[in-house]
Amino acid sequence: MPDNYFAGSPGCNKLEKEILITRANQLDLTIKMTAVIRNIKTWSLVPVIAASSVGTLIEWYDFYIFGTLATIISTQFFPKENATFAFLATLATFAAGLVVRPFGALFFGRLGDLIGRKYTFMVTLVLMGGSTFAIGLIPNYETIGFAAPITILVLRILQGLAIGGEYGGAATFVAEHSPENKRGFWTSWIQTSSGIAFVFSIGVILLTKSFMQTAAWESWGWRIPFLVSALLVVISVYIRRNMSESPLYARAKAEGKTSANPLKESFGNKANLKVVLLALFGLTIGVGVISWGSIFYAQSFLIRTMSVDYDQSNSIVVTGTVLALPFCVFFGWLSDKVGRKNLLLLSMLLGIIVFRPAFQQMYQVTNLQKKTENKAALHVVVTNQLLQGTESLTTTTTEHFYTDGTVLREIRKETTSSGNVLTSDRSKTIMINGSDKWMLILMVFVLATIAVLSYGPLAAYLVEMFPLKIRYSSLSLPYHIGFGIFGGMAPLIATYLIQKANDAHKTDYYLAGLTYPIVVMIVSLIIGLFYLRENNLQTSLMMSTFSSKINKLKRGLGIVWIALGLVTTYFGVFHLGLPNIMSGKQDDLIFGLIMMLIITPVASIGLIMFGKYALRGEYDNTVIPGISPIENMVVLN
Repeated sequence: MPDNYFAGSPGCNKLEKEILITRANQLDLTIKMTAVIRNIKTWSLVPVIAASSVGTLIEWYDFYIFGTLATIISTQFFPKENATFAFLATLATFAAGLVVRPFGALFFGRLGDLIGRKYTFMVTLVLMGGSTFAIGLIPNYETIGFAAPITILVLRILQGLAIGGEYGGAATFVAEHSPENKRGFWTSWIQTSSGIAFVFSIGVILLTKSFMQTAAWESWGWRIPFLVSALLVVISVYIRRNMSESPLYARAKAEGKTSANPLKESFGNKANLKVVLLALFGLTIGVGVISWGSIFYAQSFLIRTMSVDYDQSNSIVVTGTVLALPFCVFFGWLSDKVGRKNLLLLSMLLGIIVFRPAFQQMYQVTNLQKKTENKAALHVVVTNQLLQGTESLTTTTTEHFYTDGTVLREIRKETTSSGNVLTSDRSKTIMINGSDKWMLILMVFVLATIAVLSYGPLAAYLVEMFPLKIRYSSLSLPYHIGFGIFGGMAPLIATYLIQKANDAHKTDYYLAGLTYPIVVMIVSLIIGLFYLRENNLQTSLMMSTFSSKINKLKRGLGIVWIALGLVTTYFGVFHLGLPNIMSGKQDDLIFGLIMMLIITPVASIGLIMFGKYALRGEYDNTVIPGISPIENMVVLN
């Protein structure tokens, strides 16, 4: 891949002579690297894929286990007086690990470009595993007070830094071992590790729960999935220690063609920075919200919004995800045949179209107003437990049975003293029947398939956007901003929006959480459609014939992106930020801080910079006269 994704645009080709000299150097490097790749036998990639995937899987397991256990963690490490605030605080702690992912990408990406891919993601693996193991040892809030959530926050930040360095290393490592015409297929195996880790984390939780009583699980059993991480890390380190360095990186380093300052070349160089911005807004923010929304938010939606039994919800998400995961490899393979851009954009388009009706259908499955209750089967159990002094705890469990096999269990706990109610807590759980369960599995499968349609080819496309010597740093940052900040915040933002819509008594309150991901997908789809290039040579040649006709449109849209950045600033600060921060409510405070200090600055500054580059014609497709079409594509793409 040449050193400049947009080498022929007006902002870069100051002199055609410089471009042609660069072309000669790039062609020489391309020929050498192609020769290296062709010497790699296909079968020899299997242990490379296995070692990379196992390590990445374990790191994602460590990262996801916290989110999967967010509900129980909120009761262990945060004050219990306000359950909603405790849960949002837990999600905010989970989000802290997401926010620091870009910083991990910068730090470890720099190391990966300086000292190599192999040793860097060995460090990230140990850091992640150690942090996860430590979470399993922390005393709860009742024992050490606010030291508990603070310690959790610190460890969560370390997890975020580690995962920020892992993905870029694994993606570049596998891609640089792979033949160019099979890069999508081989890197798609790395992409499956995220979904497999999610399934694995839930599997470990359900297996652990099955061996103990509920009280034991809520008291100490939940720690076991965190402690298991130590064993998994030892296994992964053993597997990875015998891996050889990426052949392309080893060759470039031997020839002195690695970067002495990867961060400066990646982000201090306008020619590369504009590609980073394009990768972020035209690709990773859209794919990020699709991935988080289709699987992780679906899990939260089932448990918190639909009140489906915890174990049933997880089995539904696991089954739907497992059925969809093979398509991740298929779409990776397909991208080698038909190109990657169209698959990536199709995924966003389908997400925009399908998300609302899919979640609408999911919610209606457990809509008890449409079910017939067997009132004769109503079952009520009341228990009383004496506490300290005159206090007592009364627990009322009511079970409603419906003709289709659905069971609603409502639990009310009241603490009283001398006839006065001190605390009152209500919860409900719905046990669904077999046919409803399979309907929900189908919905999750559809959503997960839309996600892997873009996630399968994603790694290969990102790798091909950036030059080898700064690839680790360059692709890691937009990936982790897109997935960590924009995508990772989706469940937290959605939970808040649903709660507020419910408080406002909106009939379709349960769909309010989808507004955020759909808006992000629309923006990313439009930017990707007009500005992303197809890395497939044949398709790019065809597109270059018509590219001059849309250059004016691409420049004109630059004004739109600048305006959108300014609107985002105003709306994020004065509508979503300050009013919520000053409302005096804890959940509003968390949401307001996230929107004003995290989402808004990244979105507004990034869009303004992207719009400025577009307005100047930095993303124009141009043709250099005097050379062949094939050579044009080698230089310009």
